[in-house]
Amino acid sequence: MLVPADTWFAQPQLVDSIHGIRHNARVSLLAGLLAQEYGLDPDHTAALCTAAAVHDCRRRDDRDDPGHGRRAALWFTRNQQAVTTMLGRELPPGLSQQAAIAIGLHDVPYPDFTSQQDLAYQRAPHLIDLLKAADCLDRYRLPLTRWWPDPSHLRIVIPTWLHPVAFDLVVRSEQARLNGATNHGALIHASQFLNPRQ
Repeated sequence: MLVPADTWFAQPQLVDSIHGIRHNARVSLLAGLLAQEYGLDPDHTAALCTAAAVHDCRRRDDRDDPGHGRRAALWFTRNQQAVTTMLGRELPPGLSQQAAIAIGLHDVPYPDFTSQQDLAYQRAPHLIDLLKAADCLDRYRLPLTRWWPDPSHLRIVIPTWLHPVAFDLVVRSEQARLNGATNHGALIHASQFLNPRQ
């Protein structure tokens, strides 16, 4: 699990929001589990988890914010060295570009891809598919069940064992935060209870 820094967020009020630090870090952890499930090598896994850790950091609004993925991708491209150094994950140049593509397309539904986005997708299909799936899995944080994960919008299959893991991760980290833990402390607390493939 890679935890983004407060200063990476476009709006300070969103650091502790439903698209803030805890969401980005949980998506990073879930992306790592999906990478294992789908047999990604360590470099591609690092690129995926890094993309997940920053995918929503340039949001300006917690509700509808078209283009936030593109803004985050541009920010990541400009700040890639600082991000990977802070996260302790150096990425080869080609994989940094693929991570940026995944960030830039994570918020665009597949049917809405332009021809240019379709071409970009061909450069990093696994990273995009797995980032979208990990992001989808963390929708258990949203208050209405009709907003919870809907795998029909994805191009990969989420293993059934991962749904309860994602749910528990949300519940435990959010409860720890409500109980007074820091964002980082809440995430560490929740991850200690992870038991994939129960």
